[in-house]
Amino acid sequence: MSFSKLGLSQPVIDALSDRGYSEPTQIQTQAIPIVLKGKNLIAAAQTGTGKTASFVLPILEKLSGAQTQKKKRIRALIVTPTRELAIQVNDNIQAYAKHLPLTSTAIYGGVDDKPQKQALIDGVDILVSTPGRLIDLYGQRAVYFEEVETLVLDEADRMLDMGFIEDINKIIARLPQDVQNLLFSATLSNPVRDLAKSAIDYAEEISIAKTDASKKNIEQWLVTVDKDKKSALLSHMIKENDWDQALIFIETKHGAAKLASQLEKRGIHAEAFHSGRSQAIRAKLLEDFKAGKIQYMIATGVGARGIDIHELPRVINYDLPYPADEYVHRIGRTGRAGAQGEAISFVSKDNFKNLCMIESRLGHLIERRVIEGFEPRKEVPISILNYVPKHKRQKD
Repeated sequence: MSFSKLGLSQPVIDALSDRGYSEPTQIQTQAIPIVLKGKNLIAAAQTGTGKTASFVLPILEKLSGAQTQKKKRIRALIVTPTRELAIQVNDNIQAYAKHLPLTSTAIYGGVDDKPQKQALIDGVDILVSTPGRLIDLYGQRAVYFEEVETLVLDEADRMLDMGFIEDINKIIARLPQDVQNLLFSATLSNPVRDLAKSAIDYAEEISIAKTDASKKNIEQWLVTVDKDKKSALLSHMIKENDWDQALIFIETKHGAAKLASQLEKRGIHAEAFHSGRSQAIRAKLLEDFKAGKIQYMIATGVGARGIDIHELPRVINYDLPYPADEYVHRIGRTGRAGAQGEAISFVSKDNFKNLCMIESRLGHLIERRVIEGFEPRKEVPISILNYVPKHKRQKD
């Protein structure tokens, strides 16, 4: 199927062609017609499935017939959990709207709000924002909501995990009654469904996440290794395989800084990317990583939410993530838009239960490999595919 059959106009299709996109993904095929019809939508889709375009493209189509006429007014509002994701979504909007007379901007905390206020003064068609900064600027009367036609809650599960529920409710309460509501999430967990029930009436529902959890274009494998050998193993694999680029996931800010230091001592330059670094530094690191100037980026899960690199060859789970859906989200950073990718996980014996949950989520075992010289002293058992966490067994 082509994008033209989804009801998109030539200027939008031309912009997609400029980026090398010829066929819509599964989420785009299902979501775009629903959004174009003006219906409310709840959608579950993992990273790398083309989720952003599935709401941006129909919004552009719907708004293309006119422009914002009043100062400080917006016509579409996209709320995201992190600064990096807000920037990423806005970059995509501007790329897709290059042949349209529409404007957009991103606002977020951690930086001076004066330039953001100035961008809003003349009015923009589409505003992308983190919840806290949006509430702040609304309270300062820097932005008004009465012309908003469409609201998108992007990465809704992450926003709830980060404690933004009160801000989200405040935003929804201030919007026009007839606004079109779109909620996108990596998973439709109970908290996300509760939010959807309270905020979105008569919504269509799409779920790509479960069926697309184990993408065939991503080669997934794991290395069993003792915990105290992970750093040395990573250094060995980088040098032995001469990797051109890798995004390395780790659980804590302290761990990211420590690992970067350990790699540096072995002659490998890597940068730590996490919420403890300033917005200016993070923006520069992200720009350099996308440009290939930085080969190895060590990122915490939350910090990496906005990292979107079209041809990222591999991700490494230095620490195995929890919950299992976070694993699916992380590996979706590679193999984007149908490209080939590689996802490697380091697993020690203390990760066994976590590994069971991930492989149960995927529905299959992940290929295991042992690297010579790094054979684990503590063997990692074979996973239990029907593993149920203890807290869920107790509920049942």
